[in-house]
Amino acid sequence: MADTVLYDVTDGLATVTLNRPDAMNALDIATKVALRDVLREAGADDAVRAVLLTATGRAFCVGQDLKEHVGLLQQPDSGPVMSTVKEHYNPIVSAIIGMRKPVVAGVNGVAAGAGAGFALAADYRVVADTASFNTSFAGVALTADSGVSWTLPRLVGLGRAQDLLLFPRNVPAQEAYELGIANKVVPAAELATEAAAVARRLAEGPTGAYAAIKESLAYGTDHSLEQSLSKEDELQGRAGESEDHRIAVTAFLNKQKPKYVGR
Repeated sequence: MADTVLYDVTDGLATVTLNRPDAMNALDIATKVALRDVLREAGADDAVRAVLLTATGRAFCVGQDLKEHVGLLQQPDSGPVMSTVKEHYNPIVSAIIGMRKPVVAGVNGVAAGAGAGFALAADYRVVADTASFNTSFAGVALTADSGVSWTLPRLVGLGRAQDLLLFPRNVPAQEAYELGIANKVVPAAELATEAAAVARRLAEGPTGAYAAIKESLAYGTDHSLEQSLSKEDELQGRAGESEDHRIAVTAFLNKQKPKYVGR
């Protein structure tokens, strides 16, 4: 794995850290490959029950490394310039959204372009009060990628998504909270602690139930009420047979705090 992406698993929580602070965590090829592969690893590891995606330095991720990108533009024999969408961005976003465990984004600074896309793909965003979001794509004559065309309208509505994509600008943390992009805004000095606490709480929770919640929310966005009710029935039937459900009910009857096992 490239040292531009750090990976640690402790007590069921996988922490994935973008680590190119001098480049504001811009996404060069090595970083994109490492991030894609480590997210897939976390998703496949039964010992991992939640994931925290965060970054070092003053930025969360400013998106594509434009210095590397310019070099590729000047090499006509290097293949399709935007093949990175298929090879890297799509698998990264699919890994986050499709992961059968919760993903928390700890947004420590600006999240722009694909960096914003990765944060939006997470299930919960804890955001430093000094951070901001910027779609940025139209600013370099590109269209939305990294799942933004799917995630952003679901968070803020179609009209606001059109505004943010057609007229990219920095959206500060408090406005991001008001729009529904940020779930929680905290002082910058507390971001690491607060984001880890949220992720830790999820890592100690009923992993299968969280996976079903993710699946039902994704399903409900483009299916009818009747279909969504049927899906809820299917997923609840599965959840009701889980070991964690039995643990929760027993703990409730005994007036104790449940200790989930993730099964």
